[in-house]
Amino acid sequence: SPAFGNVNALFELHHEVADAIEVVRGPGSAKYGSNAVHGLINVLLPSADRSRGLAARGSISSLGRYKSDLLAANGTGQSASLSAQKDNGWRDETGIVQVKASGASAFTLAGWDATAWISASNLEQETAGFIEGPKAYRDRSLAKTNPNPEAFRNAWSVRAAIRLERSLAGGELVVTPFIRSQDMEFAQHFLPNGGLEENNHTGAGVMARYERPVSQRLTWRLGGDLDLASGDLTETQLEPFGFFPGDTRFPVGVHYDYTVETQTLAAWSELDWTLTPRLSVLAGLRGETHHYDYTTDAPPGINGRFQVPEDRTDEFDFLAPKLGLVFAASDTLDLYANYARGARAPQTSDLYRLQSQQTVADADVETLDSFEIGARGAFLEGDLVFDMAAYTADKENFFFRDSDGLNVSDGSTRHQGVELAASWAIAPTFALKGAASWSDQIYTFDRVVGSASQTITDGNQVDTAPEWLADVTFAWLPNDAFDAEISIEYIGDYFTDPANSRDYPGHTVTHLRANYRLGDTLETFVIVRNLFDIAYADRADFAFGDERFFPGEPLNATFGLRKQF
Repeated sequence: SPAFGNVNALFELHHEVADAIEVVRGPGSAKYGSNAVHGLINVLLPSADRSRGLAARGSISSLGRYKSDLLAANGTGQSASLSAQKDNGWRDETGIVQVKASGASAFTLAGWDATAWISASNLEQETAGFIEGPKAYRDRSLAKTNPNPEAFRNAWSVRAAIRLERSLAGGELVVTPFIRSQDMEFAQHFLPNGGLEENNHTGAGVMARYERPVSQRLTWRLGGDLDLASGDLTETQLEPFGFFPGDTRFPVGVHYDYTVETQTLAAWSELDWTLTPRLSVLAGLRGETHHYDYTTDAPPGINGRFQVPEDRTDEFDFLAPKLGLVFAASDTLDLYANYARGARAPQTSDLYRLQSQQTVADADVETLDSFEIGARGAFLEGDLVFDMAAYTADKENFFFRDSDGLNVSDGSTRHQGVELAASWAIAPTFALKGAASWSDQIYTFDRVVGSASQTITDGNQVDTAPEWLADVTFAWLPNDAFDAEISIEYIGDYFTDPANSRDYPGHTVTHLRANYRLGDTLETFVIVRNLFDIAYADRADFAFGDERFFPGEPLNATFGLRKQF
């Protein structure tokens, strides 16, 4: 639900069997609502009308990682998928057991075309913490260690919905009721005082959309969303902790224990207008309101470093517009320009899990105003396809938690960059594809704190934001039975602290993939990751006076089979 958004939701999605995964660049709040600030990811589950049959995949990795997927369909509108993963972990005392399931069913219901689907996941994870020390990721023995063997994460989730469609008054009406529930428990190993967090939320609602052509050149869409949810969060510190004798900022016991009831209501509209045979316009506007009812079971007031607010209600509203132009410069080249606003209502943890010097009033709706121009097209009779864009964006009321675990409630940033993606079929047996991104991402405010490593100055680069990102893949397809590709991923250097006093040099990692078809229904594959066994860091930062790293995986290979029954 919008008030409980978290990046952890990505591991709940059944992406292993997805028909497609869409990555939408830039603000999407005008249509998708709160949290679609820099972009959004849409995972499309297998459709209910798959052809009859059973497909299976299985793989084993040299790092002790086992995966299997099953996809089944009866050919009459029902499909189901199951995925299981067991990972023994390449670092000490780590590992994952995860199971995901999803299903879909298409049918008619009282004159409506209906598609119902459900997905569920369960995760049991033994987590690894940061390794610490200058360039610690280069020490292969140290990289395998786990400074936080007590760390874990257990989580489950369920989502279900039914999409109802029918013709109405010359247009199409789509109504989608949904429910969702999530529960997670984990050790806060990334904070020096540790602690246990338990959070959950359950929500239900409905999305509605009506689309009607006004003329051959103009289509109008109108939508509305309702989301009702209830969530709980408890944070408990089990063991004493202090940076020095007598440090009382991190008291043992319950830090937070609260419940929040949320109501989100939104209305949006779009116009898709072909002004001329070469020029089209897409305009949209969304209005959204959020209401929170917060109650605490922990005593209100200051408790060491932590502040527990008294029971209260809060309201947040925003408007998110968008305007896009596409000009067909030729039959093979389009030029485009976009303006869009992304918006994010404060999350419940932003508002009610405070520190001693903060109040609820510090948080407000985060906004990102983005301008983009670009060109996309195809040349060489369609063999070369590209999309290139330049953008600038300004973010206000940015709420984040810095590396030392301190909340920043009124930050602002500026983002500028150029992105290019291209694919080139060089010959019938060779193809080249890749993407590159240059960006300049800076803080546009000052924040002076006790820790020099966390002092933010207007104009500093945003930490852990590389200036350069790139990947290139070379594919070889000598015949219908065999194909192989080698890919190179590059992450440029970046600062690891907001003061820009320390940095990570970046890395280049190479991967190899190959597939061999043994017949019409059987295929074998191999994936070699980190082909040259480069020592690198998946993440680097500087916090609590130390350089910290999540080390990247060493050279490893995965072998697998795909079978169609």
